[in-house]
Amino acid sequence: MQVVRLYAAVAAGAFRRYATYRGATFAGVFTNTVFGLIIACTYIALWDERPHLGGYDQAQALTFVWVGQAMFSVMMLGVPSGFEAELAARIRSGDIAVDLYRPADLQLWWLAQDLGRAVFQLLGRGAVPMAVGALLFQLALPTDLFSWLAFLVSVFLGILVSFALRYLVAMSAFWLMDVSGVTQMYGITATFFCGMLLPLNVFPGAIGDVARVLPWSALLQVPADVLMGTHGGRGVLGSFLFQAAWAAGLFVAGRLLQATATRRVVVQGG
Repeated sequence: MQVVRLYAAVAAGAFRRYATYRGATFAGVFTNTVFGLIIACTYIALWDERPHLGGYDQAQALTFVWVGQAMFSVMMLGVPSGFEAELAARIRSGDIAVDLYRPADLQLWWLAQDLGRAVFQLLGRGAVPMAVGALLFQLALPTDLFSWLAFLVSVFLGILVSFALRYLVAMSAFWLMDVSGVTQMYGITATFFCGMLLPLNVFPGAIGDVARVLPWSALLQVPADVLMGTHGGRGVLGSFLFQAAWAAGLFVAGRLLQATATRRVVVQGG
């Protein structure tokens, strides 16, 4: 119970930390809303020419747009700028040695911080663009409580996958002097394979099949399909299992990489 209170306090502290940046939050809401409007207009033109593209009707395609804008900061769908930058900096400076001596698990500590950040971003930068989209466009939003609860569960699992992926990016700092290149490559890969550019259902042939089984699909494509009920033969439970399996596998990979690194710590710099 004491351990739970510790990580809950860390998450609450991260929530308050991000809540202090009101100007940045307002700017982020404005940016996500503007980009949502631009992409929505593009999708309207595209779906007018190709109705039911990727199995979506126009309302579902527009819903996907606004779910994407709502999830952009929650899941770090662009170039990541969350805990991974701070953790990588601590590895480079040698401060990570202090962290490893603390009576708390390193991976769970940063997970708690990232959960606090993600909850704030969901409320601060996710809800408003989604509401604007619902007011201005006809969206395929569910009316039953179960679908919304299932969506929140899927979002939570997606956050776990996002954290686990970015933890691997941060761990690369044990071997690299500068992780900015890895971070940039992660951002490009995540943007493409999560469905931020186009729903993965639209991707043709083998590239679509591969994209839908990669972990980045758990960040946007899967939560959006859970919300709209367009998850096909996988079903809600199958979608949860897909996300949970990737989260568990990536968490284990992060822990193994951390164990390998800390057995032969080479302090870069300080």
